[in-house]
Amino acid sequence: MSRYLIAACCIAAGLLGAAADGGVGEVGAPVKLDVAYTASLLGIPLGQISWTVEVSDKRYTAAATGSTAGLLRIFANGHGAANAHGIVNANEPVASDFVVKYESGNASDEIKIVFSGGKAKESMTHPPRPDTSGVPLTDANRVGVVDPMTALLMRVAGNGDTAVPAACERKIAVFDGHMRYDLQLAFKRIEQVRANAGYQGPAVVCALYFSPLAGYDIGRSGIRYLKAQRDMEMWLAPIAGTRLLVPFRVSVPTPIGLGVLQATRFVLAPAAEPSSAMNAQ
Repeated sequence: MSRYLIAACCIAAGLLGAAADGGVGEVGAPVKLDVAYTASLLGIPLGQISWTVEVSDKRYTAAATGSTAGLLRIFANGHGAANAHGIVNANEPVASDFVVKYESGNASDEIKIVFSGGKAKESMTHPPRPDTSGVPLTDANRVGVVDPMTALLMRVAGNGDTAVPAACERKIAVFDGHMRYDLQLAFKRIEQVRANAGYQGPAVVCALYFSPLAGYDIGRSGIRYLKAQRDMEMWLAPIAGTRLLVPFRVSVPTPIGLGVLQATRFVLAPAAEPSSAMNAQ
């Protein structure tokens, strides 16, 4: 379960790299974003995720930890962690490595992805067995992709506001070590949001579409369900002082009700002074 909580945070679903021609953001000084998410179904808390992102002109670091919560602990007491590093090359975030570890009951795994020359190479503690009903991964599926953590950093080109419709107009190629999939975003509306701590202001609401391409079981009901979904949303909030946006909220309808990943804390601080947190505005 914690793998999917981390994946939800990192969709994401969580997720998404950028293809705009603006830089990682004209950051005057390194900044650190501290976000706390709650995952819920029908309003019932199921998990918690903490996520930090540090950004400078030349480098970014992101790290997340997650665990099950509430009643879900009775059925699957899990936790996990993920981190990613990269540099800004030719004004674009370029991943260098990604690691995710998770445990649930007696099951555990660790996945590492190293990026070199525009190609991803994965390794894992428990490689999956060949599946004749699955769509196999090829070398081509590992080219031109981003990891799920780097994928959360959405860049908007230009010099004006970043909470604009253009933030949603993108298609992202994602590889999580197991599966290669595309995430398509499309603008829907602008909403005003307010975290319990930190950011309050506009969020760009994007429609979110999931298209699996390789590394998955074609008979898996969850994959088929997500592929058919047309009502998933991702709400993006800006990181002040940069041209980056990251998820503030992700919603996924399920057969028994709405699943939501919602930020309760969204606080920005100078990276060199993590104790002096400031409001994200």
